[in-house]
Amino acid sequence: MILKTYILSLSFCLCFVFAIGQTTFQVVPLGVKGGSDESNLSAYLVGAAGANTYVCLDAGTVHAGLEKAVAAGALKGNVTTLLKENIKGYLISHPHLDHVAGLIINSPDDSPKPIYGLPFCLDVIKEKYFSWKSWANFGNEGEKPMLNKYRYTPLVSGQVVALEQTTLRVQAFELSHSSPGQSTAFLIEQNGDYLLYLGDTGADEVELSNKLAALWQQVGGLIKTKKLKAIFIEVSFSNEQPTKSLFGHLTPALLMKELASLDKASSNTIAGLPVVITHMKPLDDREEKIKAQLNSLNTLGVRLVFPVQGELMKF
Repeated sequence: MILKTYILSLSFCLCFVFAIGQTTFQVVPLGVKGGSDESNLSAYLVGAAGANTYVCLDAGTVHAGLEKAVAAGALKGNVTTLLKENIKGYLISHPHLDHVAGLIINSPDDSPKPIYGLPFCLDVIKEKYFSWKSWANFGNEGEKPMLNKYRYTPLVSGQVVALEQTTLRVQAFELSHSSPGQSTAFLIEQNGDYLLYLGDTGADEVELSNKLAALWQQVGGLIKTKKLKAIFIEVSFSNEQPTKSLFGHLTPALLMKELASLDKASSNTIAGLPVVITHMKPLDDREEKIKAQLNSLNTLGVRLVFPVQGELMKF
C-alpha cells in the first residue's frame, strides 16, 4: 500500500488514503489520546466509504471531536445533527472513563441508538454510569425510571453481528487490560474487507494471557489475502515505562513484539499494513519519544500512522 496525502483546498482538511484502488472504509477520529486532555480522548467514527452513517468506536470525546471534524471538513453539518442522525451506535471496548465520558456527557442531546459491547462492559455502564446515583438512566435496563434512549446490545465473542442502520458488521474479541481487567477488539467488516480496532490492551507476556495471540491467529489470514485494511492499536507509554507501571498498556517495544507474532500468523505478509497508533498519553515529550521509538523499531515494514483529531482517514 502507498500512503497518499491530499490537501483539500476548500476545507484545508488532510485526508489520508491508505489503499491502492477502491476505498472501503472512512474513519474520522473524534479523539486520539490516552488521557490528560479531556477534549481529545479515544473515539473513532467508522463508516463505509461514501456513506454518511457511522458507528463510534469508543466514545471518550464526542462533541469536541465533532466540532474539530466539521471545522476540518471531514464532516458536514452541525454537531447536534451529526450526533443525532449520523452516529448510529456505539461500540465500547471497555468502560474506563477515557473511553465512555463523551457518550455519557452527550446523552441528554443524543437520539435513541444501540450501545454494543461485551457483557462485562455493558454491565458497568448500566450499573455505574447510567444509574440515578451518578447520572440519569438513559438506558433500557437498570435503575428505574428507565428513559429507554439507549439499547444495550450485548455481543458474543467471535460472533458476527450486523450494525444497525449501516452496512457494517462486527466481531468482538476479548482482550486483557491490566489483569484481571478486560477490554475488547472489534473486527469491522464491509464487503469482505476489514478494519481491526483494539481498545486498551497489554502485551500477552505482561498480562500472562493468550488473548492477543488468539486474535492474531484470527486475523492473520486476512492480512495474507490483503483483506485487512488497517489495525488501530494503542501505545500508551514509551519504552522507559517500568513494566509494573504499564497498567495494561503497550510500549513501542511490546507492540513490535506483538506485531512480529502477527507477522508470523500472516505467513510474513505484514509489511506495508497500516498500523494506526492510538491512545498515546500526552505528557511532556512522551508522544515524540513514542513516535521515534516506533520508527526505529519498525523492522517489519508496517506503515505507522499517527491519527489527528478531526482529520479524515480512508482505507
